[in-house]
Amino acid sequence: MLGASCAGHREPPSSVPTLRPDAPRAAANDAQTREDAALKAAIDAGGRGQLDDAMRASIRTNPAAAWADYARLRREIDSITVEEADAFLAAHPNDAVGRSFREDWLAALSRRQDWPRFVATWQPAIERASLRCMALNARHQVNPADSTWAQDVRRQWLSGKAVSAECNPAFEAWQASGGLTDALRWQRIDLAIAESQPALMRQVAEGLPEGDRTLANAYAAAMTGGLSDAASQWPRTARSRAVATAALVSMAKKSPANGEAALAEFAPLLALDDAQRGRVLYEIALQSAASYEPEGARRLAAVPTSAYDERLHGLRMREAMARSDWAGALDAIHRMPTEMRNDTQYRYFDARLTELTGGNRAAARAQYTIAAKSPEFHGFLAADRVGTAYPLCPWPHAPTPTLQSQVAATPALQRAFALYRIGQRDWALREWNDALKGLDDAGRHVAIALAQDNAWFDRAVFNLGRDGKPEELRLYTLRFPLHHTDTIRREAQRNGIDPAWIAAEIRAESIFDPQARSPANAMGLMQVLPATGQATAQKIGLPWNGAQETLFDPDSNIAIGSAYLREMHDKWGDLPHAIAAYNAGPTPTTRWRTQRPDFDPDLWIETISYKETREYVARVLAFSVIYDWRMNGDALRVSDRINGKLDAKRVGFNCSSPAR
Repeated sequence: MLGASCAGHREPPSSVPTLRPDAPRAAANDAQTREDAALKAAIDAGGRGQLDDAMRASIRTNPAAAWADYARLRREIDSITVEEADAFLAAHPNDAVGRSFREDWLAALSRRQDWPRFVATWQPAIERASLRCMALNARHQVNPADSTWAQDVRRQWLSGKAVSAECNPAFEAWQASGGLTDALRWQRIDLAIAESQPALMRQVAEGLPEGDRTLANAYAAAMTGGLSDAASQWPRTARSRAVATAALVSMAKKSPANGEAALAEFAPLLALDDAQRGRVLYEIALQSAASYEPEGARRLAAVPTSAYDERLHGLRMREAMARSDWAGALDAIHRMPTEMRNDTQYRYFDARLTELTGGNRAAARAQYTIAAKSPEFHGFLAADRVGTAYPLCPWPHAPTPTLQSQVAATPALQRAFALYRIGQRDWALREWNDALKGLDDAGRHVAIALAQDNAWFDRAVFNLGRDGKPEELRLYTLRFPLHHTDTIRREAQRNGIDPAWIAAEIRAESIFDPQARSPANAMGLMQVLPATGQATAQKIGLPWNGAQETLFDPDSNIAIGSAYLREMHDKWGDLPHAIAAYNAGPTPTTRWRTQRPDFDPDLWIETISYKETREYVARVLAFSVIYDWRMNGDALRVSDRINGKLDAKRVGFNCSSPAR
């Protein structure tokens, strides 16, 4: 059960509003269920070309009714009449369904080669790359004398990455008019070199004279297969040096040793400058140290200071930690830029490593005290070290009834929720984005709460704390939904594990979306792989009715996922290893444990070599604290949770410095 963790910052309600069993509320729910079923049936019928007047009448008052007509028009887009298309656009000139249809209609007009109508239908705000290419074709067909057309084609051409094939007719017309010169081909090849796109280099080189084409193809070959003696014949130009640098970086990614040997040979031959050598040395060090290879420390030391970034600074600390070189790890922190060093994570390890090296304990405590002001994993660890309360300072979400009513009446929001409830998530997102454009911050917060009422829990993750509004991260009841609480508590008790851990895993894996599905086919709330789910269901005596029916059912998914968490905990013996195995699987977790069997948990977590898993373990442990608070009003300390002391004294929360 490898959870395809919804990485990053995903986040629930003080409790999702539960439906009271009073008659009016129940009747309203029944009515909504009927409306949703009618809308889904009409949209499905439209997608089959079977939308009739009776179905249209059944959804006449539904705010999302137009999407049923859109489904029908999209299916028949290559045969509908111009009059039908114009009528729909006139009825929906600026809303999400109208914009969606406009884009589909433009693509159809391009296939019909109805260029005048394409130009008349076009809107400059359209961003889809293929349609912008079609627009260039249409403009040239309608008005070959358009003075700005060549400039727009040139801008489209000058990309270091492949562009839509729909641009080819415009490029060919531009070339025929004398606009596409060899110099512009080389300019695009230079851009492709910078983007490490050898296939594009070969494609663009096809139009060059033979000698130039041969050189460009040699460059592309080097970027694909590595530098060879043939590079000694290249012209000593900035372009050759850029290619050599890109080729060496590519070699280093595949084999740091080969990259290092090739750098020693070709850097003087092609006169690579310090910055170019630094780029290659950076990649050599990164690939070596990320897996804690024996040469990692030496190769990190070889990277010039000017080539270091946050990623390499953090890696230098972890690589030293992995070797139990506490002094080296502390030195790595002291070499970090000030802003990075002041981050909670590195303040914590500054203090921790100071203690391990027998340094100034007062200075370490001062660092812990500052770090303990941040409500995140390392802040909680720091608070445990100095024995202070956790710095959780919730910002209550308490909108006025008037504002709630106003936001709830937003047509785009009503359409978004109706579409989301019937599984039309892409369309729902288009409507959601439209709705948010017309809301201020307070209205946005209400919209997010309403989304949770409709079981759309991830809106807080993507719509809070952005655009310079970190104070919104304190909206914990929105960022951390809590649903299926009775099931979580029941399965926690059945399996003898902490319910806050289960809730935290659900939050990290699916953000409480029972229909979540990962690219690896992990399914449901706890992102269970079908094979693992079936095996676990058999062990616990739970009926297995097929992957979708079982794993998309919240109760079944939580039962299976919780039993698997218990199995992981029994196998690995502690929480950090169990969480790591849940995310990355047993093989890498075994390797990490074997490599560092005696590490303290905080040091072991920090030296997990997979960035995703390292951050996942810390995230789930931090989420456990917040869900403990949500479910119980206080929390078990992270350190006690890690050490399995579930009956330890619980900690309260301090709201004296509400920074987050």
